[in-house]
Amino acid sequence: MVMLTIASTKAQEQLSKPPISTPWAEQVNAVAPHQEYPRPQMSRENWVNLNGQWDYAIVSKGTASPTDYDGKITVPFPIESQLSGVGRSVGSKHELWYAKEISLKSSQRKGKIYLHFGAVDWEAEVFVNGKSVGIHHGGFDPFYFEINEALVKGEKQEVKVRVWDPSDDGPQPRGKQIKNPHGIWYTPVTGIWQTVWMETVPESHIAHIKNTPDFDNGTISVLPTVKGANGNTKVKVVAFADGKEVASQEGSVGNGIDLKIPSPKHWSPESPFLYDLEISLMSGNKVVDKVKSYAALRKISMGYDANGVKRMLLNDKFVFQYGPLDQGWWPDGLYTAPNEEALVFDIIKTQEMGFNMIRKHVKVEPARWYYHCDKMGMLVWQDMPNGDHGNEWEMRPGIIGKGTDRDRTAESEAIFKKEWKAIIDANYNFPSIVVWVPFNEAWGQFKTKEITEWTQEYDPSRLVNSASGGNFEMDGTKITGDIIDLHNYPAATMPDPAIYGKDNVIVLGEFGGLGLPVDGHTWQDKDNWGYQSFKDKEALVNRYGEFMKTLGDLISAGLSAAVYTQTTDVEVETNGLMTYDRKIIKFDESWLKSAHQKLYNVNVKMK
Repeated sequence: MVMLTIASTKAQEQLSKPPISTPWAEQVNAVAPHQEYPRPQMSRENWVNLNGQWDYAIVSKGTASPTDYDGKITVPFPIESQLSGVGRSVGSKHELWYAKEISLKSSQRKGKIYLHFGAVDWEAEVFVNGKSVGIHHGGFDPFYFEINEALVKGEKQEVKVRVWDPSDDGPQPRGKQIKNPHGIWYTPVTGIWQTVWMETVPESHIAHIKNTPDFDNGTISVLPTVKGANGNTKVKVVAFADGKEVASQEGSVGNGIDLKIPSPKHWSPESPFLYDLEISLMSGNKVVDKVKSYAALRKISMGYDANGVKRMLLNDKFVFQYGPLDQGWWPDGLYTAPNEEALVFDIIKTQEMGFNMIRKHVKVEPARWYYHCDKMGMLVWQDMPNGDHGNEWEMRPGIIGKGTDRDRTAESEAIFKKEWKAIIDANYNFPSIVVWVPFNEAWGQFKTKEITEWTQEYDPSRLVNSASGGNFEMDGTKITGDIIDLHNYPAATMPDPAIYGKDNVIVLGEFGGLGLPVDGHTWQDKDNWGYQSFKDKEALVNRYGEFMKTLGDLISAGLSAAVYTQTTDVEVETNGLMTYDRKIIKFDESWLKSAHQKLYNVNVKMK
């Protein structure tokens, strides 16, 4: 691979500079990157961004906290990335240490002080002034620790973070990253890759909120989790529409508060209306703590068309969902977009191309990515990052004797279940997410029925696509979960609705993969690939046009959604709608939008 030098005298490999980078790479402020508030679903004013220059060291696993460091790293970019300023691999036999001196003024020490991490891959132990304040396992979910008891006198405080990430040497969820990248598998990602920040909250404060819309009744339920409450504490929730108060309700701590919304406005791709929420913790008439949030009235469900085929519905209407498979990778930042503009760019371009959905593929994005999808009206299917491979894959439905479940260890199962729950909890409030996808193409798939039914019960407000691409758990003609999801490359196709359409929504979870390497914009000079490769744009566009005609017929027959591979090229894959550096769009955007609009216009009669 072009990413790795042939030889290295260090215990860890030095990675060569990526051959391409995005237009935003030069705009990155290494002293203060990603300064936006990282938690838009529960925001406070009193916070401090800790991104920027940290000390780092790579040491043998189990080594004590280092006193000497290898240099500076730019947080929150993973250490393997160009934008981290390091570009080194770590591996399962080593640990990565971070260190930073922070200032904490006396005014910031009145209450509980929380140190937050958007995401750290994979095991993270946090130390403040030499004292361990907690250990977290999970590379895709946010976490925080209270640090009050570890503080010392004076403003200066030392924060250290120890990270261990076994990549594909371990059973943990890891997505597309492996230590020897090739094909559809990419460069490892280790360490801090989302914003690090700190906030001070009152002793009695709101720790979490859960917003659930009830489309049918026009209500929004807000369930706050409160820490340090006393007998006089109550919660007040106010909803605003375009800055004007439309509903207000008070309730006791520990109970959900239902807001009846007058003349409700619904959220959809055409009209992504969001209600702003203000949640206050009250002691008598005094506001003890206050956070801001938002919610939307939207519904994802299923119903039958006139031919008795099950369809996916949005707000009780059939809406064909069509979007790209989005890996969420960057040549210069790997898991981490160079800046906010870059993070939003892919969503904007996807919408301008006429897609109304994105399948976020075996990766979880920072909260701000979903926030922008919420604001822009982009539907999202959210995959669980995969790990612990080893079972056989059978992509065809109804085939016996090939596809197998992974026989995971108890530790591996526990890791998956814990992280899947944490991912759902962290992203539950984003209305853009309409489908959960626990498994993809049998990668580490296990106990399919159990995991699927748990997901359905834990979040009944969304649909569950139990096994995207195969290894379907069958009960007669019924697939476990709500959806039967076929993968087929390159052409568009679908399972027979006469067999499978009665009990499950039919979707084409992956297809296309049309490759076009663009000179000067590829990860390597040769041996790039797509599922079907072309040498010129005209042939690429003609083939894609054929797919659109086929999709129209499939929609009429019973197809509810389709996912085209993919948003961008990624490393050696050149099957993106855009190049990996985002500098070239391979299709005319207006042509794509027009072709996609015809799909949404297909007339499907419902019962």
